[in-house]
Amino acid sequence: MSTDIPHAHTKNHAFIDLNARVREGMALCNRRGMLKASLAGMAGLSLPQLLARRANAVAAGQSMSSRKSVILLWLAGGPSHLDTWDPKPTRPFENRGPFGVTQTALPGVHFCEHLPKQAAMADKFTVIRSVDCRMSNHEPNMVMQTGNREAGPRVNPQGHLYPAYGSIISKFRGANEPGLPPYVAFQRSRSHVAYGGYLGQKHDPFLAQQVTKLPIYDLVGNDTGQVGGAPLFTLASGLDSARIGSRRELLQQIDQIRSHLDNAGWMDAFDTYNQQAAEMVTGPRAREAFDIEREDPRIRARYGKHLWSQQTLIARRLVEAGVSFVTLDLSYHTSSGTWDNHGIPGGVYGGISKGLGPLLPLFDHLYTTLLTDLEERGLLDDVLVVAMGEFGRTPNIGTQGSTDGRNHWPVVMSMLLAGGGLRHGQVIGASESDGADIALRPVTPADLAATIYRHMDVPLDTTYLDSRGRPRYIIEEGGQPLRELF
Repeated sequence: MSTDIPHAHTKNHAFIDLNARVREGMALCNRRGMLKASLAGMAGLSLPQLLARRANAVAAGQSMSSRKSVILLWLAGGPSHLDTWDPKPTRPFENRGPFGVTQTALPGVHFCEHLPKQAAMADKFTVIRSVDCRMSNHEPNMVMQTGNREAGPRVNPQGHLYPAYGSIISKFRGANEPGLPPYVAFQRSRSHVAYGGYLGQKHDPFLAQQVTKLPIYDLVGNDTGQVGGAPLFTLASGLDSARIGSRRELLQQIDQIRSHLDNAGWMDAFDTYNQQAAEMVTGPRAREAFDIEREDPRIRARYGKHLWSQQTLIARRLVEAGVSFVTLDLSYHTSSGTWDNHGIPGGVYGGISKGLGPLLPLFDHLYTTLLTDLEERGLLDDVLVVAMGEFGRTPNIGTQGSTDGRNHWPVVMSMLLAGGGLRHGQVIGASESDGADIALRPVTPADLAATIYRHMDVPLDTTYLDSRGRPRYIIEEGGQPLRELF
């Protein structure tokens, strides 16, 4: 278990070396800038290898028509299991915490009182109350987003190189539709989301906030009244349709960009699928999927105006259009994450009452709205929705000088799985009576990885090469798909 330093969460964690204010990349002053920005990270929009793989699969008689996908709702900071999906209402206050409970649709199963919508829909998803998240930490958040306990950069110098679920799916499956990236993330902080690692930058997530017009919230969750999102899919001044329509001109620009990226080691050489890759960049499919203004106003109203709710709606639009994996970094703060409810005096997160309390009704709404929307559209059997953070929280409240905060507790946590055509309406595993340890059916990060890859039809014995050319399995520690779900 890690020990937090109180002042660590008040430091400015901005990645100033990224030169966010420099007018390049997302400034997109010309067509070259647009292609440079997209080819560097938008693997599904630009990499001809994915097209080649699909062509080879068809030639070999393999089906690539599946529309399976994953939405990861990442509760950055680590939500308390005791104050969400594994309450202990009969325990003393210092253990059970300040919240009451509500009966769910499953007999004998209770949730926190601030999750009434989820309680009513508990027969539609699965609660896992016995996740063994030892070695998991945040800043960066890697173990639970990769399924590998070695992916802990704080204790393993190579930890950052283990690829994210979305990156594995990007490499070994690709997007469901040409013209869409396979792996997309709404990222509040670079330290909150796992990247391609050993697989290379071409399998990093495409960062959705660069292209979506969404409200900007400050570090403590206040709407600033501003709207962000660089116009990646908007042609810069001086570019007309004739110029963009000129294949020769477009390919010349791609050749120039390719030379630059190759020198930087950012992408593999283009092959005969050059032309198709370029057409994906300029095509309308991605632009339409990211544009929330194209959504039915009634559906937008159902999700609500909050930033996280609108991001959730865009995630649904993305998987519906053909993206394979979407991560939503549900955090206001850029350091350890808004769900890191220590309640340290002077801190920004608050404890359980003031910090976690306001988050739960919001998450309750966006989660149940997403599941209902997916079901109404006939997508729920194809889309696996995963909701979790890095770890649980300490059994007793009042840590680190707080009134009702809880510290990190990687011994056990709870999480939710929904959709994917799996068997739901159940609780897997259990914690001890005080929520301090696993009592029944431990579920490891590797088990979660195996479950996700089984859903996505990625063979569980798949390997990739590390930086020394050694093969590594995508599933380690003997991970197995959760038998209760299949």
